[in-house]
Amino acid sequence: MNSPVWHPFTQHGLGEPIPLVTRTEGAALHTRDGRRVIDAISSWWVTTHGHSHPRIMAAIADEAGRMDQIIFAGWTHEPAETLARGLVAMVPSTLAHVFFSDSGSTSVEVALKMALGFWLNRGEPRGRILVLEHSYHGDTIGAMSVGARGVFNRAYAPLLFDVGTVPFPAAGGEQATLDALEAACREAPAAFIVEPLVLGAGGMLIYPAWVLAEMRAICARHGVLFIADEVMTAWGRTGTLLACEQAGVVPDILCLSKGLTGGAIPLAVTMATSEIFDAHLSPDRARMFFHSSSYTANPIACAAANANLAIWRDEPVLERVADLARRQAERLDRLARQPNIHHPRAIGTIIAVEVGGGGGSYLSDMGPRLLASFRRRDVLLRPLGNTVYVMPPYCIDDSDLDQVYAAIAEAD
Repeated sequence: MNSPVWHPFTQHGLGEPIPLVTRTEGAALHTRDGRRVIDAISSWWVTTHGHSHPRIMAAIADEAGRMDQIIFAGWTHEPAETLARGLVAMVPSTLAHVFFSDSGSTSVEVALKMALGFWLNRGEPRGRILVLEHSYHGDTIGAMSVGARGVFNRAYAPLLFDVGTVPFPAAGGEQATLDALEAACREAPAAFIVEPLVLGAGGMLIYPAWVLAEMRAICARHGVLFIADEVMTAWGRTGTLLACEQAGVVPDILCLSKGLTGGAIPLAVTMATSEIFDAHLSPDRARMFFHSSSYTANPIACAAANANLAIWRDEPVLERVADLARRQAERLDRLARQPNIHHPRAIGTIIAVEVGGGGGSYLSDMGPRLLASFRRRDVLLRPLGNTVYVMPPYCIDDSDLDQVYAAIAEAD
């Protein structure tokens, strides 16, 4: 019997198998046909400590017995209050205000609307957003508008607003990026949005921390708001709690999701400075921030996030991150000696390589072939064209890592 489910980023016309997962635990998915599949990409970058983490699952069950969704416009609840205080305590002190939403894309939408509202309410309306070449910020309209244009969003081009694009700071071309950003900032845009240190869906493209610091400094000199999209890069993925830490950068607006709940349940926040909050603060109701969703600050999701924050406070998470980074680096070094492996790179717990010759596009035949090869080896890897990346949960053991790297080395 054919399933009525329409899956994301899936061409059902190819007839590729869609395994049915019945249980998750640690670094693995267990399927109905008895397979144990290593989740080497943290189920699209969300699972940090491991699937079905006992502390997070217990917090979800406990809160579900007490409260479900309540309206958050003009009302509040303790899980959200506790989470907001916890987040403010963890990040730089200037990010003093927490706005809740439910996904990475919506956290970016919120950030863009905050930036535009800030300038309008100051009596200086600015409408232009600057973006980094090859970036990806989600699949809602605003998020697609500030992402790279191409096959992902070609059908929706009439809906997307125009942006200013700064070239990616590839090795040797960093100064061209900084010069382009400087020139664009002279025209008084509203904001510049970046994925700090590594561009995810754009191909796991890594750039140095000093470039991030310089980009932030340029924006500060010209009074351009700096938005850090840390939906993927936060929660230890790049080796620190926030990727921005490695550059000594504090953004005006910070987007968080994915690992916010340890990957257990959807939740997102957009954090902003008091200056941005105060631009919307007024007895005039027309100056309020006009954004919400039905499930804003869901109490059960907030409880999961509070459990995640407790894990970060109580347990040596960054030591686990550093250990995983070391173990991956050792395996990447061996993998890079294979003749079909090119452009090895790593940052924190993320590694990426190109498999085969050339720079295969997202729609090249290489991607599905690699996907099928990994599936046969009970490894969940989802290539971006011929770019294969590994971003596992921090709990993954050496045996599973060996299986993952062997699958890449043997890919056919």
